[in-house]
Amino acid sequence: MPFPYVLLSAAVSLDGYLDDTGPDRLLLSSPADFDRVDEVRASVDAILVGAGTIRADNPRLLVNSPERRAAREAAGKPAYPLKVTVSGSGDLDPAAKFWHTGGEKVVYTTDRGAQRLHATPVDADVVPLGPELDWRRLLEHLREVRGVRRLMVEGGGLIHTQLLQQGLADELQLVLAPLFVGDPKAPRLFGPGGYQGGRLRLLETRRIEDVVLMRYESTAPGAGRLDSAADHHWLALACELAARCPPSRTAFSVGAVVVAADGTELARGHSREGGDLVVHAEEAALAKLDPTDPRLATATVYSSLEPCAHRASRPAPCARLILDAGVRRVVTAWREPDTFVVAADGSGMLEAAGVDVVVLPEYEERAKAPNRHLSA
Repeated sequence: MPFPYVLLSAAVSLDGYLDDTGPDRLLLSSPADFDRVDEVRASVDAILVGAGTIRADNPRLLVNSPERRAAREAAGKPAYPLKVTVSGSGDLDPAAKFWHTGGEKVVYTTDRGAQRLHATPVDADVVPLGPELDWRRLLEHLREVRGVRRLMVEGGGLIHTQLLQQGLADELQLVLAPLFVGDPKAPRLFGPGGYQGGRLRLLETRRIEDVVLMRYESTAPGAGRLDSAADHHWLALACELAARCPPSRTAFSVGAVVVAADGTELARGHSREGGDLVVHAEEAALAKLDPTDPRLATATVYSSLEPCAHRASRPAPCARLILDAGVRRVVTAWREPDTFVVAADGSGMLEAAGVDVVVLPEYEERAKAPNRHLSA
């Protein structure tokens, strides 16, 4: 059973500290970055913090935006992600805000900690993992029993360290704040020890008011078990390409990118590219490649819209072109509606041929944006 996609989220000072040693929490993020974190929370299935973070910060871990909560519910999800904490001892304060806000909660603990928690009036499912905490068992349970595909980990430093050391983190979103702490007694983000995977792969840097967001993808073996940070990067690019399409009343605006397994962009295309009024995005991208290129067998096609299974303008639909190219993985944002073709199912055609099709619904609205005029 695969694990969830594990996203580590943290903010640190320029000298790598999570906080100072004062009585009040040191605010490292900017207001705009807090809103970004709220957006990320709204995109995941569960948010995890350690017991130490609950004791030190007393967080609520909510999606604060009413619009984002409404969007989650419209997509058939609960308004708030599942809240998760980990405690080996089971020593948790039942008065903490963690228990009294948001939706469902779960505590992962040891057999000894479970005995203690069963005597504590906390409103949460208690899951013992055995005599010791076991991160792999925890992640397996979240995926298999709770249906968690994307897990956001907001701390603390010990948990971030353990997940990285065990090669279980897929992405790190690190915010760098323009200040120094300089106190060796203050908590740091990562502790000592051996880390799997070597150098991380930088995906994005972004200035947000006076802080800088850096997004990294893990290179540890087994990272990226479901949709990886790279998938988000390339699918976002496909959506940007869709926005460049000349508008049409008789066809969708779609963008596509073909990416090799090592992260090299092989080709990109968009609908009606080059003045061809009937060319599709995947078709435009694949036409730029040598069909004998051995990298195609392990490449991924990123398309803002599900590849078509039927079309009148060309002999072969895009799903067939992908299969003929030997590509075995497709990532898309939006299932094709019945606007032009009834019962369109390009994903079904691909999956029946053994292609791994991943849908990232958080990009659906971005993919739909260049096509709003079709439903007007």
